[in-house]
Amino acid sequence: MYDEQRDAPAVGPLAGFTVGVTAARRAEELGVLLQRRGAVVQHAPALRIVPLADDGELLAATKELIAHAPDVVVATTAIGFRGWVAAADGWGCGEELLGCLRGVELLARGPKVKGAIRAAGLTEEWSPSSESMAEVLDRLLTEGVEGRRIALQLHGEPLPGFVEALRAGGAEVVVVPVYRWMPPEDLAPLDRLLDTTVARQVDALAFTSAPAAASLLSRADERGLLPELLDAFRHDVLPACVGPVTALPLQASGLDTVQPERFRLGPLVQLLCLELPARARTLPVAGRRIEIRGHAVLVDAELRPVPPAGMALINALARRPGWVVSRADLLRALPGAGRDEHAVETAMARLRTALGAPQLIQTVVKRGYRLALDPASDEKYADV
Repeated sequence: MYDEQRDAPAVGPLAGFTVGVTAARRAEELGVLLQRRGAVVQHAPALRIVPLADDGELLAATKELIAHAPDVVVATTAIGFRGWVAAADGWGCGEELLGCLRGVELLARGPKVKGAIRAAGLTEEWSPSSESMAEVLDRLLTEGVEGRRIALQLHGEPLPGFVEALRAGGAEVVVVPVYRWMPPEDLAPLDRLLDTTVARQVDALAFTSAPAAASLLSRADERGLLPELLDAFRHDVLPACVGPVTALPLQASGLDTVQPERFRLGPLVQLLCLELPARARTLPVAGRRIEIRGHAVLVDAELRPVPPAGMALINALARRPGWVVSRADLLRALPGAGRDEHAVETAMARLRTALGAPQLIQTVVKRGYRLALDPASDEKYADV
């Protein structure tokens, strides 16, 4: 029998890394996936969802469609479609909505939406194998949309370019705004995430919706932190998005993002498991192999948590492996250390204790400290 405890790796691929989660929906699921792989998770919902029962805009759109049935309905998300039907039931017009949908061309973006449609007693006319809205748009435009009335069930923000392309082709488009996003009622967690991101105390931020990404950028702008946030993303903090639509607000701000090939939470986590360790600095030091991660160091594959001051020191030493780094330079690397070089000695002692191998860092009398880089590696790192 498989012994998960015995056969599992001692250190998860995300051990030593901190990942920020901005999702409002499915945040717990994403957090569990990350924690199982060793990550420390900082959750701060960047938005909240307006309850469907209180959403007057959705009610108005539903009544409009019942009164004036469309030719085509495009369903984009399973949870959104199910929520729409449930909300209509609550308003007393659920059967009228289903009757309306039975008489139209019903398109489903993917298999999950298809399942939600069939669970409601309806049948979709077509669904793309790619789960791509671009393929849905191509089909509609190829069929011809001039003079046709098309309803688009959204989940969050409008799909960029989709509505515009249909209207340019002559269609009348009715947007069904299922689950509208709004800023969180309590901004404190989001502000804490912004502060830790700007301070480079997280290694990656995971985004599962475009509204969450836009909300984070908007809040940073309100607080005057947008330039610092963008700089953190460009140099130190990895923005990871579940798919290309989610990435659009970040890309519009000039940021590069990473995205999995399949737009799901599992592949997003697997991508982080590849990307973050690949960004860690690995060095042969004093006969050991050290890997410097976000808030910890792997010493011969053993995870050694390190306090923030210690991480600042070892990162400063690792930028010039094998070279002596002066106390003055190390003092400048210490957050909030002031001008007392004694702070370097205190932080260095704690760092050596945390690493469990004091010989990794050598003291060079009257000069400073250096990583005890293995001699065979000196030439390789001479020009670093």
